[in-house]
Amino acid sequence: MRLASFTVDGTDTYGVITTDGVIDLGARHRDCWPTLRAVLTADALPQIRDLAARMAPDHSLAAISWLPVLPDADKVMCIGRNYRDHAEEVGSELPENPRVFLKHYTAIVAHETPIVRPKASNHFDYEGELTVVIGKPGRHIAREQALDYVAGYTLLNDGSLRDYQKHSLFAGKNFERTSGFGPCMTTADEIPDPRKLTLMTRLNGQEVQRSGIDMLLYDIPFLISYLSRVTTLLPGDGIATGTPAGVGSRRKPPLWMKPGDSVEVEIAEIGILRNHVIAE
Repeated sequence: MRLASFTVDGTDTYGVITTDGVIDLGARHRDCWPTLRAVLTADALPQIRDLAARMAPDHSLAAISWLPVLPDADKVMCIGRNYRDHAEEVGSELPENPRVFLKHYTAIVAHETPIVRPKASNHFDYEGELTVVIGKPGRHIAREQALDYVAGYTLLNDGSLRDYQKHSLFAGKNFERTSGFGPCMTTADEIPDPRKLTLMTRLNGQEVQRSGIDMLLYDIPFLISYLSRVTTLLPGDGIATGTPAGVGSRRKPPLWMKPGDSVEVEIAEIGILRNHVIAE
């Protein structure tokens, strides 16, 4: 099941993405589950699945405007240099522990919404990433039980300003409207083993990144366990698992995103996250 948040007829809602259109669950169940995060908090995915199986689409895909998958989530946590080939291409030693930073929601836009190259820099880089969506609260989660806390998986393009990143990781990763998030969340029952997924990033139709998720240095169960030592993981929280080799900053000459470009991040089981680049 692929779930998404979106706007239709001026109203924010959520629903199931099908091959024939969109089932608007928010319109039907707003009193008990006003948002997709509320569905996760209520542990209501089984009910949603049963309801959607008996419904026809309410809208065509062309009729909706996408929102970030969990627009009211508490936090998006990101892992840096979590692929061996990426650590090697940036000349970094392999990290002894996960390198964690937060992505503020002002930095995030939805699928098919423009990402913005800031006035402050033209060193605007792409980073395609698989992102885990947490489905239930947990603290001090054992690695062996970690996947039980996953509601599903989505995609992030971690737009990065490399010159700012040199002096401040937070600044380089959190310029406003620089990162795409979506288009939808594929529920975990359809992805029982995320290690079998393949991630691809394309810039203007040219493939610039490709890797199996099995190449992560710190796998998803470890990351969930590690982060839950630090803070309580909440329904709707995202964990972006890092990007593989092929980033623009390490190409000769550098391949920066610029106004007019189109960038796509794809995992077949989730879909394609697409954003065009505009100038601030």
